[in-house]
Formats: sequence, structure tokens, C-alpha cells
Amino acid sequence: MARRVVVTGASSGIGAATVRTFRARGWDVLAVARRADRLEALAAETGADTLVVDVTDADDVAALAAHVAATGGLHALVNNAGGALGSATVEESDVEDWRTMFEVNVLGTKRVTAALLPVLRDGARTSGSADIVTVTSTAGFVSYENGGGYNAAKAAQHALVGALRLELNGEPIRVVEVAPGLVKTEEFALNRFGGDSAKAAAVYDGVEDPLGAEDVAEAIVHSVELPAHVNLDLVTIRPVAQSAQHKLARGPLTPQA
Repeated sequence: MARRVVVTGASSGIGAATVRTFRARGWDVLAVARRADRLEALAAETGADTLVVDVTDADDVAALAAHVAATGGLHALVNNAGGALGSATVEESDVEDWRTMFEVNVLGTKRVTAALLPVLRDGARTSGSADIVTVTSTAGFVSYENGGGYNAAKAAQHALVGALRLELNGEPIRVVEVAPGLVKTEEFALNRFGGDSAKAAAVYDGVEDPLGAEDVAEAIVHSVELPAHVNLDLVTIRPVAQSAQHKLARGPLTPQA
């Protein structure tokens, strides 16, 4: 019997790529996001099941848990819903942007995880194990100018994952954190800069082979397809051009004499 996974933030970017990768590996997938039109297109392309859910809405998340329990249970959860808003200093940034980032990245992860843990435990009883994978960011480990709100939200999400792993010790449920660095997707930087396509493009200007959504999706799926006793606590994934948060090569990557 195929295993089943819920992927949040599935309408674009890493989430959509993760749905495609799981489906290609034979998993049953419930793709979750706010945008019904995008989910419909993804379902037509991949055969995934879909459900419109806003992870910041408690009623939506409760409906998600009820739907999952009633339609076949669950073996894995990928908390991918998230994002960045704004590029101003701590002093000048908009508190509402910070509030939104915390609601989606931190409280959304908490809501969905808490709601689906009982169903994941049932899945672990029948199959021997279950998985919770959360996509955070290297921004949660090293701060940078004009990113304080996103830095803070991702640091809090990282702390949530660490606490959850300790709390689930003794249960056959792996808790995995995948922390990408620079990833070029169609919407992340565009959303951050309020739709300014020139600013969004400049983030990746001259970077040879930045990560794509598919690269992160491969890491996510790999982490749950390892033998059940192997836990990848933290996977940091960057393009070769990005040696650290502050060290990014722009231009060709060439061997030095």
C-alpha cells in the first residue's frame, strides 16, 4: 500500500516541487495551500489530492486534520508553508509584515503539526514509523541586514523543531529540518520585494546554478525514504556558489591556479 504525505505551501516553489517528487516515487499526496486554482493545476499534472487550507486559520487546520483522518490516514507531513515579507531595517520595517511571517512560518507550523500528530501516530502504529519534515532556512541561523523579521521567524521555527524532536523522543516519529540557503523560485523573492521584479532578479544576478525548488524537494523526499532508524536532524542545503550566508560568488565558478 502506498504511503501518504501532506505537503503544505504546495501551490508553488518548493512545495509544488515536493508534491511532484513524492508522486514520482509512488506516494499518495495531499497537497495543501490557499490558492485553489494552483492546486487544481497541480492535481491535473500529478494526480495528487488537494485541499484548500490557510495554515494561519485554526478552523481550516482542524478541517484538514478531520479530512486526513477520514480519507486514509497519514505517514508523513512536510511543513513547507512560509515566506518572507519586506526588506527594511528592524527600525523601519512594518510590524504587520513581521506578524504575518510569524503567523505563517511559526504558528502555522505549530498548528498543522499539533493537529496532525494524532493521525501520524496512527500511521506509525500501522507502518512502524512516521515523519515530520519542516522547511526552515539558513536565515534562522545567521542574521543579515534588512531581514530581521524573516531571521526571527525562521529562528523561532528552528527552535520549534528542536523542541518537538525532544518531545517525541521514544516514539517512532522522525523530526527532520531542511534549511535551504539561496533557492531561485518563481515567487519567493518577488513576494519579499512586494512584486518588484527587478529587485527580485537582482538577488540571483550572476549566481551560477543557484538551487532550484527541485533540489530541495529531492532532499526532503530522501530524508523520509531513508531506513526508518536513520534521522537527518538538520539538512543545510546551499548552492556551491554560496559558501555561507554572507559569502556568495557571482560569476563563473572556475578552478584557481
